[in-house]
Amino acid sequence: MNESEGLRLRRLHRPQVITDELPEHQFKGSGLKEPPQMKGCWEPNLKLREAQRLFEDQISGPESIANIGDILFSGTADGKIVKIVGRRIHTVTRLGKLPCGSREEESSCGRPLGIRVGPNGTLFVADAYLGLFEVNPTTGEATRLVLGGQLVGGRKLSFINDVAVTQDGKKLYFTDSSSRWQRRDYMQLIMEATADGRVLEYDMETRELTVVMENLRFPNGIQLLPDEESVLVAETTMARIRRVHVAGLNKGGMDTFVDNLPGFPDNIRPSSTGGYWVAMSAVRPNPGFSMLDFLSQRPWIKKLIFKLFSQEVLMKFVPRYSLVAELHDGGMCTRSLHDPNGVVVAYISEAHEHDGSLYLGSFRSPYIAKLDLSKV
Repeated sequence: MNESEGLRLRRLHRPQVITDELPEHQFKGSGLKEPPQMKGCWEPNLKLREAQRLFEDQISGPESIANIGDILFSGTADGKIVKIVGRRIHTVTRLGKLPCGSREEESSCGRPLGIRVGPNGTLFVADAYLGLFEVNPTTGEATRLVLGGQLVGGRKLSFINDVAVTQDGKKLYFTDSSSRWQRRDYMQLIMEATADGRVLEYDMETRELTVVMENLRFPNGIQLLPDEESVLVAETTMARIRRVHVAGLNKGGMDTFVDNLPGFPDNIRPSSTGGYWVAMSAVRPNPGFSMLDFLSQRPWIKKLIFKLFSQEVLMKFVPRYSLVAELHDGGMCTRSLHDPNGVVVAYISEAHEHDGSLYLGSFRSPYIAKLDLSKV
């Protein structure tokens, strides 16, 4: 594995007027609004149940999916980058080291999350612990571009999550979900709604690393807009998507693309109709009860819960409900696909469109799901 040498850090100086999360508010309650009613475009349906599970029990937690032609690529919970050719799964490379499988081993095993294809046909992979990598999909050679865990702007890169690459391959934008909590403690981050996440830029030519935006609450999926002057960023614990301006006249600013979603957004990927697919693995039912909304205003209850229950037990308190929405300009919902109770597709993290189908990734399910869009 190669290391990218001579990494330099450059802080982006920008006006603070558009950012409404300031450092002194990092550890206060998230202040979620009352969830919207699930009607109109958000009306519940069973469309995700039309999906077909692929490679069940042969792949573990395929969080994000990319394709080169008809070959699919994903990163798995056991630290591998895999490619799927026809009916077979092949290992491209392993970014970390064995053993894998336990919570304690995850940081050395690695946990590849966001994955993208660059213009030269290489893969760009965001590993939650190990950093940002460029991987040759044929040889498996991996070059580390950004080291995970390092201090950047006085804060650790503790939870690298998703990555986006410009069309010329010269710049990468990625999310670091928290400087305090690692991926293996993601329920702590969700419950605490800590505003210590950031968006960063890596320049492939100068090797400069720039903090583009900070004080975000669980920045998760990231997607460049077509003009490449801004990125959409899922702010998971706020149930909203932000637009962060990374170039042009508004560089350094931020506004809201869509607020008060009926679920907690994960990855964002382009749709063939010029919109964006947003995956959500948990919803905020209205009418109904949302535990995360309830706890967001009651920090003392959260502290008690964490003393009593493990993260795995807490996961069982969050009802399974898979939701994929297609959003267009202005954050307008144009269609939504549901699987109440996650019967067929559970713990969804991404919807990747390719050749008329949605390939559905998951942060913990043992399969990829495929949905033929012509059937829904």
